[in-house]
Amino acid sequence: MAPLVVCLIICGAITAATWLASILTREYSWVDRIWSVAPIAYVWVFAAASAFDPRLVLMAVLVTAWGIRLTFNYARKGGYRPGGEDYRWAVVRGRMSPPAFQAFNLLFISIYQNALILLFSLPALTAFEAAGEPLGAWDLVLATLFAAFLAGETVADQQQWAFHRRKAAEAAAGRSPEPGFLQTGLFRYSRHPNFFFEQAQWWVFYGFAVAATGVWLHWTIAGAVLLSLLFVGSTALTESISRAKYPGYDAYRARTSAVVPWFPRTDRRPVRAST
Repeated sequence: MAPLVVCLIICGAITAATWLASILTREYSWVDRIWSVAPIAYVWVFAAASAFDPRLVLMAVLVTAWGIRLTFNYARKGGYRPGGEDYRWAVVRGRMSPPAFQAFNLLFISIYQNALILLFSLPALTAFEAAGEPLGAWDLVLATLFAAFLAGETVADQQQWAFHRRKAAEAAAGRSPEPGFLQTGLFRYSRHPNFFFEQAQWWVFYGFAVAATGVWLHWTIAGAVLLSLLFVGSTALTESISRAKYPGYDAYRARTSAVVPWFPRTDRRPVRAST
């Protein structure tokens, strides 16, 4: 059976299972729970079908490392426990009528997101179609970049984890934690460094399709493009919640890059002379 067909069957089964689980449990993070696992399966399907072509094995190993890191981070935050639903889905539910949210659950959360997970894994299909082309210098560059972005996301997630642990300890002690949101470390240079590194890894992953063929543009770039568009919406939703919750968040937004890490902006407003 062609590897793309195998992946489509897996994707269809996961889509049905995550949608049914959301209906039965009334929790809507089931796609989140398989987000770090499904790409590993998809890329290894292509690697196995190619008789373990070196480039596809390299791609599969990198995606496996990505998935292990993301699974660990999601698990330690309680994402796999009952009641571990992403807090943003409750906000979205509150903004929609029940029938509208159930349509959103079926069409966007279950169908669209699962299709997207398969799509951003499909540079492996392009590499599969070019199997036999030897690894080159660009593959080494891409693997190094992927590993660097993976390390960056690991650091960002660890900083966020440590901050929220301290924040929870302060609240447990009866103190009001200040500041209420993370703005040091990598978060001094980007409001969402983890979002940046996540997207960057999948753009680099598409780069392997270019390295395999010598052609810059393939239809399998659609996954990276659509993933970035998803993060545009996710970032806007996350920030709308933070702005409503923390009075100082707008000042942080004014001085800090949204996604791409960059030096903080300084306040250029003139200082008024004291009297």
